[in-house]
Amino acid sequence: MESEQLIASASSDEELLDGAGVIMDFHTTEDDNLLDGDAASPGSNYAMSNGGGAPSSSTHLLDFLEEPIPGVGTYDDFHTIDWVREKCKDRERHRKINSKKKESAWEFTKSLYDAWSGWLVVTLTGLASGALAGLIDIAADWMNDLKEGVCLSAMWFNHEQCCWTSNETTFAERDKCPQWKSWAELILGQAEGPGSYIMNYFMYIYWALSFAFLAVCLVKVFAPYACGSGIPEIKTILSGFIIRGYLGKWTLMIKTITLVLAVASGLSLGKEGPLVHVACCCGNIFSYLFPKYSKNEAKKSSLLRRPRGCRSPLEHRSGEFLFSLEEVSYYFPLKTLWRSFFAALVAAFVLRSINPFGNSRLVLFYVEYHTPWYLFELIPFILLGVFGGLWGAFFIRANIAWCRRRKSTRFGKYPVLEVILVAAITAVVAFPNPYTRQNTSELIKELFTDCGPLESSQLCQYRSQMNGSKAFTDNPNRPAGPGVYSAMWQLCLALIFKIIMTIFTFGLKVPSGLFIPSMAIGAIAGRIVGIAVEQLAYYHHDWFLFKEWCEVGADCITPGLYAMVGAAACLGGVTRMTVSLVVIVFELTGGLEYIVPLMAAVMTSKWVGDAFGREGIYEAHIRLNGYPFLDAKEEFTHTTLAREVMRPRRSDPPLAVLTQDDLTVEELQAVINETSYNGFPVIVSKESQRLVGFALRRDITIAIENARRKQEGIMLNSRVYFTQHAPTLPADSPRPLKLRSILDMSPFTVTDHTPMEIVVDIFRKLGLRQCLVTHNGIVLGIITKKNILEHLEELKQHTPPPAPSWHYHKKRYPSSHGSNGKPRSRVHHVQLIRSFQDGWGGGGGSQEEEEEEEEEEEVCLLNGSHL
Repeated sequence: MESEQLIASASSDEELLDGAGVIMDFHTTEDDNLLDGDAASPGSNYAMSNGGGAPSSSTHLLDFLEEPIPGVGTYDDFHTIDWVREKCKDRERHRKINSKKKESAWEFTKSLYDAWSGWLVVTLTGLASGALAGLIDIAADWMNDLKEGVCLSAMWFNHEQCCWTSNETTFAERDKCPQWKSWAELILGQAEGPGSYIMNYFMYIYWALSFAFLAVCLVKVFAPYACGSGIPEIKTILSGFIIRGYLGKWTLMIKTITLVLAVASGLSLGKEGPLVHVACCCGNIFSYLFPKYSKNEAKKSSLLRRPRGCRSPLEHRSGEFLFSLEEVSYYFPLKTLWRSFFAALVAAFVLRSINPFGNSRLVLFYVEYHTPWYLFELIPFILLGVFGGLWGAFFIRANIAWCRRRKSTRFGKYPVLEVILVAAITAVVAFPNPYTRQNTSELIKELFTDCGPLESSQLCQYRSQMNGSKAFTDNPNRPAGPGVYSAMWQLCLALIFKIIMTIFTFGLKVPSGLFIPSMAIGAIAGRIVGIAVEQLAYYHHDWFLFKEWCEVGADCITPGLYAMVGAAACLGGVTRMTVSLVVIVFELTGGLEYIVPLMAAVMTSKWVGDAFGREGIYEAHIRLNGYPFLDAKEEFTHTTLAREVMRPRRSDPPLAVLTQDDLTVEELQAVINETSYNGFPVIVSKESQRLVGFALRRDITIAIENARRKQEGIMLNSRVYFTQHAPTLPADSPRPLKLRSILDMSPFTVTDHTPMEIVVDIFRKLGLRQCLVTHNGIVLGIITKKNILEHLEELKQHTPPPAPSWHYHKKRYPSSHGSNGKPRSRVHHVQLIRSFQDGWGGGGGSQEEEEEEEEEEEVCLLNGSHL
């Protein structure tokens, strides 16, 4: 019920959304305030009517003026955009450009500039985000090595770069060179002994806490939106929700800096999710250089759907924009797919030029395996998929429970203290274990790598079959030595540590991604399983499973492949990705041979995870934060109707409406000031009650203020009209105010018997903010995106839906009386006469009586006439 209450409280004048480190007050959200309010305006307490519908001869949804009113058609913070209106505006702009391009060479040049602006923005975004991704990788590696020591010959070199030119390194200790000094050597003058260990331990903790403290302070002071992964918010923004500043220049700057600090602090987090946020910031900033995108929120949102261009250590070529298609995008047309591929190409070119990984590859984890997999190995691969699904389900539930507790307790009010505490625990526990002390990306790379004669890792310390001493041979199937068994115990401890710390780290008020920690957990589990199967095949090669393929001296098991399969399975279990994940990991191996094990593990992971809940981690955080997001992947399988979801309910006041030519400026302002609605249906008159259109509160306010500044004679008693021609007025009347330009002439409507499955599909595909519900031409209420989210949450919680917002008048009472027999107040507005049966409200009532009531239903005007 907690999540249900969260969505229920997410109304425009109630919801406080702690989405990015600050409390965001949704006090004026358009989607919700269309209905919410304490009381309707006394002068506009009408329900809506659609006696004949709006005129349909117009080819435009809005009647634009030759000189548009400044500010009309824009959106406030935390509002949902009107996709239909934005699409109409873009078509008007496009027609205008096409009609003028033959007038002069300048107009033709402007049309070319407009046509190519999308490709220019994508190119600039790819260049900027690719460069930032490379710089972040280089800076994070340098600062991560700074916790252990410093390069005396060049301070800006990390540990690996410092020893590149050294001639004094050995094969067994290739990471030690005179140019690189640990902190114990610099401070105490000794490299070995208890004192040096304690000093290195202390400096490791000091730098980890310093980086974490600096990161959380920068986020808290300068850019609260820079915290977290960013993908839940990006998904919400792409669905049409406005969060001003989330993709701004300050957020970009602070997130880039603090991402380096957070990764270098050693926290169990990655930089892949935040890199998506960084690239979206780049695209948003560049979009303001082109009016085509800066003045149209829908076009800007479509621009941000291109893959972010930011390359993570695991993303490569086509896998990058497939991730954007499968996980990030809300709507993905064909044109976006082309430009997505182009953005990935530009980013790949930039990263190849920078070469941040020092291996002339576009990915950090590029590996090559020379041993094929065999059919019996599908059993451990599928088991790794089961582990990945179980881990994903456990992590989602545990992390959401902790984040919900953080929001509901005083502990969440101290984000700096929380980050410092988690960083301290991570550093203290991580240092003694070499597999938790090292950079997580380097750990994954080591686990993926196959053992060979040039590998000096403990994982490759096998015994020689001849003399039992440490040796490296070309045969991968050999008995494990003491180093391998020691590494297995350390990996088991590292697995437990990573599982626990990742739960408490994801969601901290610092930039934090989930790709690398999830892959690390899967790679550790996969490597452990791979070594176990390898030794099992070596000592029991005569078993029926191994007899055909694993003969003595034959290549059989590749533990690094198991690590890769486990990494993909765990990442799929957390994010519920399938296609893009398989392509990304498959491209790391450079061959088609291993795609079947990856597919088997990823699909098994998804099936097991879906058995415990279909939400991925990003969708779970969207629901936790109360974002107005309708997941396109979620199926609606219930049989409810639109009348069961619409507002107002029976205890709510009727919707306030405006007449097209009867109101004065004073009366219109009174309606706006005395109600909290953000939209008003416009009807012909109190008698006709035929729907004319729909006007937004913000547009009305801006239009009135603009008219007072630019038009003389606009007074409080000036007549307001939404028609094409001014009404007939007395000669001494003040100048009327025409507001037809702000009127939506064709608000979307559905009937009260429309299945909610269709309504939800319409909202998803058209990006609607609201639609009107009608019955025989009479408007009964409105369904907003928030109402749909509330209804979906009610169905998930298996709670019976609340009583419908209306019922029908029964013929046993006259139209002027209510269902209880008491006279109604005779007010000039359309009132849906509610009659709640005892059976509906909690008493008895047979099905036959309900069916009779359906046949007898009718809607009456309160003056006694029938529609």
